[in-house]
Amino acid sequence: MQQAENRYQAGQISEAAALWQQAAARYEREGDRLNQALVLSFLGNAFEDLGQWTQANGAIEQAILLLNAQNLASNPDASSVLAQVLTTQGKLQLAQGKASEALETWQQAETAYRKAEDTSGILGSQINQARALQSEGLYRRSTALLTQVEKFLQDQPDSRLKVTGLRNLGKILRLVGNLAQSRTVLQQSLTIAEKLRDETPQSASDLSGILFSLGNTTRAQEETDKALAFYQQAATTAPSLTAKTQVQLVQLSLLVEADRRAEAQRLLPQIQAQLVELPPGRLAAYARINLAQSLTKMKSRGWEAMSPNLLTTSAKELATAVQQVRALGDRRAESHALGTLGGLYETTHQWDNAKTLTQQALSLAQSIDAPDIAYQWQWQLGRIFCRGTQPCSATGNQQNATFAYSEAVKTLQSLRSDLVAVNQDVQFSFRESVEPVYRQFVELLLQSESSAPSQESLRQAREGIEALQLAELDNFFREACVNARPVKIDEIDPKAAVVYPIILPNQFSVIVSLPNQPLHYHKSSLNQAEVEQLLTQTRQSLRPTAFAKDWLPLAQQIYDLLLRPVEAELAASNIKTLVFVPDGLLRSLPMSVLHDRQQYLIEKYSVVLTPGLQLLQPQPLERLNLNGLLAGLSQAREGFSALPNVVAEINQIEAEIPAQVLLNGSFTNQAFQNQIDSTPSPIVHLATHGQFSSNADDTFILAWDGRINVKQLDQLLRSREGKLNPIELLVLSACQTATGDKRSALGMAGVAVRSGARSTLASLWSVSDRSTSLLMINFYRELGQPGITKAEALRRAQVALLQEDDYAAPYYWAPFVLLGNWL
Repeated sequence: MQQAENRYQAGQISEAAALWQQAAARYEREGDRLNQALVLSFLGNAFEDLGQWTQANGAIEQAILLLNAQNLASNPDASSVLAQVLTTQGKLQLAQGKASEALETWQQAETAYRKAEDTSGILGSQINQARALQSEGLYRRSTALLTQVEKFLQDQPDSRLKVTGLRNLGKILRLVGNLAQSRTVLQQSLTIAEKLRDETPQSASDLSGILFSLGNTTRAQEETDKALAFYQQAATTAPSLTAKTQVQLVQLSLLVEADRRAEAQRLLPQIQAQLVELPPGRLAAYARINLAQSLTKMKSRGWEAMSPNLLTTSAKELATAVQQVRALGDRRAESHALGTLGGLYETTHQWDNAKTLTQQALSLAQSIDAPDIAYQWQWQLGRIFCRGTQPCSATGNQQNATFAYSEAVKTLQSLRSDLVAVNQDVQFSFRESVEPVYRQFVELLLQSESSAPSQESLRQAREGIEALQLAELDNFFREACVNARPVKIDEIDPKAAVVYPIILPNQFSVIVSLPNQPLHYHKSSLNQAEVEQLLTQTRQSLRPTAFAKDWLPLAQQIYDLLLRPVEAELAASNIKTLVFVPDGLLRSLPMSVLHDRQQYLIEKYSVVLTPGLQLLQPQPLERLNLNGLLAGLSQAREGFSALPNVVAEINQIEAEIPAQVLLNGSFTNQAFQNQIDSTPSPIVHLATHGQFSSNADDTFILAWDGRINVKQLDQLLRSREGKLNPIELLVLSACQTATGDKRSALGMAGVAVRSGARSTLASLWSVSDRSTSLLMINFYRELGQPGITKAEALRRAQVALLQEDDYAAPYYWAPFVLLGNWL
């Protein structure tokens, strides 16, 4: 048993498993069912690490059968062993995508730990249950459980249990995206561990792990200097050479990412010297794979002059890793090593070797049901078929490449709810390891040397770009945020057209879906940098002090790119509403401002944004019970300026529709929650400061007693689900996108999707002026008219404002956008 534990800790998983199998056989011969069950739970863990799911599940099922035997029920130690076996079973279930089963199993484990009076086990089970709830998208229950764990820990005296509990809690909070809370909890754990260092020798070994977690959290918060400082401290206090090397490899990856060459150059020889001393095993193999990945990135970033022979060194490390893991029988690690080596050959254009190794890696990943690594090799295979050539058809491998990419996208979508839980690094590198899969797939579908793409390619490209939007929202929330269902637009509204503008590295593509017609497609040769520069300039031109000559030429140029080629078709189809599924920086630009040289788009069409048609709930607003919950802040709070027009705005809306009002001191978090829970109002109107950001932690609205974060807002607004009618319309009238954050409009889409409201009306920038009140009052007045959709009501309100001399500039009327259902 001790030998097996030592091997396991050294990463020699197969040897550990063989020793545990011997121990289990001996306990069986001796009739010691309890210890046999305990060893089988260790075996289950080892088999899982090796990707041997059948054996892992078999070991756990056998352990449970042994523990259910009559003669063990009275044994006082049985509860403790049962709890451990159930903990392993839950871990296996979650890794196999069975979150609800894992939750039930970990609840049983908690009961067993309570019977055994094992406080540490109880806490661990509750943290595990929170992970399972998170994987199911049950964010409120997960948060409530983690809050309960934190409260229990805060009430405990300082001890190693408290240190460990807070550390585990801090780690899970990072994984679910609560970065600020993760950091606070980890800092507490660190303070207690430092205090106990002299009293409890084990606390010293805890320090390195806590510092490492703090490094990961601050890295996720994009505080590079702080993250590097934490990694440095973690390496200094590491209890073993293996632990120290693991920390330094993560430190090196961040230095490469941040382009800090001198520091990376100092650290690299140290890591290489330590690798030679590591005992052969899984941990040593992964260390070599991680090093090779960093070296390959150095090469791709042009660091060759600083450190020659990067790729040769990388290949040697990977060859050693492959030998080691083959000897260990560790197929998951072997897949990682072979695939990384295939990627290395891809960078040196040794296409045949690259393809062979990548196919071997993919075959291994699929044999152990590891989709989190399989998609990476499917994507790599797609790139290898294209051989870095644009267009891919020039290589004659377009069909093979398209198949490989489509398989990668399918695998990613099957992983949606598990992407964060399964692969903890994805949250560092979504822009690097997930987004490009979708973009390159869409580009592949749309590229053609001569003819236009087929209808099937256009359909797949449209679905691909919608899938990317969903993946971005999942990454924003660190969980699968919504259950998507495809919707046919012509069945919802035969007078609506959907426009998919797609920003690709080498072209700007537009797919237009008109009711009961084949998809239309046009493109321009503008590359991504040129398109983004045009969009940035246009957005900057929409300031209150600008002149028409500043924004009109730009707004006309974007109109030409997006809509000029389908003008005639839109007119012939009698289109009244344009639904945009905007990509990238297009989310931050109000489409209503586009100009056809005669008039603004909003003067001709109702304009709507949606992250995807799959997210629509296509019911029209019932006019019979048009009443609202109005909440607002007019006074300065928490460093935010006063909004004097809010009082007039709320009073005048109240004159248009019956409403409950929470103003200033009465608009507290709790009062808002109470009203949401008890008032069946289909409209919730919030006239208060707020911010949309690409980071969920920085996306909030302001109540009298503090900020309500987007995830809390989600809980508040969804609390009435199942009891009262859903919210039809959520209006955020003084919120704005965060300045300097290119992807900030993602936060707006996040709020729109997660609020549970069918439609959201929000502003891209805050216009703290009487104009906002005027627009909102006109909007509600129009909304009360029979047969007027939400989109048409907004269009009329915007047009009324632009016809007033004082507010004719787009700065005043353009920032208001409707997201979601427009009916």
